Amino acid sequence: MKFIISCSIRSSFTLIGFLLFMPISVSYAETPSLPDPLKAGWKGNSVCELLYKDTEQRILRCTFPPSIGHERHYHAPHFGYAISGGRVRITDENGVREVDLKTGSSYTSKGVSWHSIVNIGETTIAYLIVEKTNPSIKLYN
Repeated sequence: MKFIISCSIRSSFTLIGFLLFMPISVSYAETPSLPDPLKAGWKGNSVCELLYKDTEQRILRCTFPPSIGHERHYHAPHFGYAISGGRVRITDENGVREVDLKTGSSYTSKGVSWHSIVNIGETTIAYLIVEKTNPSIKLYN
């Protein structure tokens, strides 16, 4: 099933309607028993690296070669950008679905209480996650 909805964002990005990190309506609640995306990994190995952090934001790069995923974790509100796309299987409170992540696509998320993904395609997937570290800062409208 594909959930791709295209919208122009500053005429250079494409918004993916499947919202890789968020079902269409989910409220964010930090789940202390689950790791955040930086701490979550795959079979004991890290899949995300911290690129930058200050008092306002942190930026992660997450990379998934074929058959590698991201174990169950939560997300704070964030912005995401696909450096390189591919096909993923997402499991969350709405069930399991397979989606195509388009290279160059972006999305915003108000947070995810939990999900997990696995790269089921033949290409390495990489994306950036930008999270605010200061709750008073607005990442998006």
